[in-house]
Amino acid sequence: MTLVGSAATVVLLRDSLAGPEVLLLERPRHTGSFAGAWVFPGGRVDQEDYAAASADANNDGAADGFGDEAHELAAARRAGVRETQEETGVLVPPESLVHVSCWIPPTEATKRLKTWFFLAPAPEQEIKLNEGELMDYAWLTPAEALRRHQEATMQLVTPTWVTLHLLLQDSTVAAAMERAASGKPETFQSRRLAASGGSQVIVWAGDAEYEQNALAAQATGRHRLTMNGLNWIYERS
Repeated sequence: MTLVGSAATVVLLRDSLAGPEVLLLERPRHTGSFAGAWVFPGGRVDQEDYAAASADANNDGAADGFGDEAHELAAARRAGVRETQEETGVLVPPESLVHVSCWIPPTEATKRLKTWFFLAPAPEQEIKLNEGELMDYAWLTPAEALRRHQEATMQLVTPTWVTLHLLLQDSTVAAAMERAASGKPETFQSRRLAASGGSQVIVWAGDAEYEQNALAAQATGRHRLTMNGLNWIYERS
């Protein structure tokens, strides 16, 4: 199935005695996208976001060099700010968002949205949930969120789980933001392998089984998430 649009996700970070914490939101359990899952703030990129991004480029005199990718990223940044405020009441300065990744679902997914992920320090503002869309919220360290997922007390989806896993290496919000700003945003174009031995496997570029061609047999790399029940293992080599 082809892509049907774009979405934006904002990973809000704050420091704590235990290390950086992220804001996670609980979706309603029986309706809507990612029913019952805990996710980062975010939502779909609207036409108004694209129009506003174009207007910003024109005002800045940058329209001539404004390609499709830059336009889409600018619109996603606007959508991330807007959706975060709508869902949590928190207004994040647009310039504080650092683009870290882009997620593209497997071709067999029923609703394929290209989702842009941003990191941002959390402003010191009170969380006011949109109760029509969300059930609860929590500030958790990545390690605690992953532990709850493994213990079946918190449902996570693949992009959220992998993002949390990658944040385990950061001891402070400043370290996470510096790593994100100095690195190259990565595209996770997901491919699902046939289930084997009770495990589900998703692979990305760099994995020996990602490419389906003659060169794939010569590859030895691993870039995958193996999901055996709630025991999830991320590998990259």
